Amino acid sequence: MNKRILVIDDESIPRDRLLRQLSAMGYDVLAEPDGARGLESFARRRPDIVLAEAAAPVLDGVEALRRVKALDPHVEVVLLCDGVSDGVAARALNLDAADLLAKPLGIGALRRALARVEARLASALLRGRDIELSEEPGAAVLRLLGGVTAQSEPFLARALLRARALERACVVLHFTRGASANGAGLSVLVRLLREARQVGVTVRLRGFSAGCLRAFDAAGLSGLAETRSPAPGREA
Repeated sequence: MNKRILVIDDESIPRDRLLRQLSAMGYDVLAEPDGARGLESFARRRPDIVLAEAAAPVLDGVEALRRVKALDPHVEVVLLCDGVSDGVAARALNLDAADLLAKPLGIGALRRALARVEARLASALLRGRDIELSEEPGAAVLRLLGGVTAQSEPFLARALLRARALERACVVLHFTRGASANGAGLSVLVRLLREARQVGVTVRLRGFSAGCLRAFDAAGLSGLAETRSPAPGREA
């Protein structure tokens, strides 16, 4: 699947040229003329990368960066600037911008910036490789392939956001054979499931063993999600 990029820029001519360049590079491209619309589009479509004009109207690029990162700390954001002041650069870097690019945007600079972004995405994917997102009728399914620990929290949180964006009736956390959760991992799951319940998301836990169920009960997970023990021999 091609990576999705959201471009936020109110200058139509350079924006259209940038969209053509990104499409030619194989990206699935979205575009919005200001930061407020860009934030709405991001919340709906969950792109992998955001290219935002630092001086975008309604909601400037730095503020859009802050709000996008609040929704998804692992999205990669590149700011496009006519001139980069020390203040803008410092704020952007403190908010974990992937890069700042000067306008007008040269194709070489764009390719180099996206190569750096792709490297960051690949690194995050490697760290989060123990979680797979899929769909089935009425549900978004997160398959947990390895151990859930304290270090899993940012990757599991992002996966839950993506699952919720699919707008299915519920989200299933499927523990595959060999998946496990230590004490810190159970605490992570409790926090994330509590947040899901607060926004009205139904979560089901599936695929776990009887021993895991006892641990879930002790941690309070059973009160936050539907639990269904697998039929004998059916654990994936």
